[in-house]
Amino acid sequence: MNKAADVRAKSPDELEASLVDLRREQFNLRFQRATGQNESVGRVRVVRREIARVKTIIAERARASAKS
Repeated sequence: MNKAADVRAKSPDELEASLVDLRREQFNLRFQRATGQNESVGRVRVVRREIARVKTIIAERARASAKS
């Protein structure tokens, strides 16, 4: 699980890459649920929150750079 401090330590390129990976995983989990193959139902919630965490950090950095 990514903690906010771990996410903040990443570079912008790493954040974008992890966001792409998390969205791909979210898609795969949704697809598994639709086909009845989903075994880890709790993982959907975790991935959704990790995506929100990464997007929040990206937005904070964008606001900080726009302010300066």
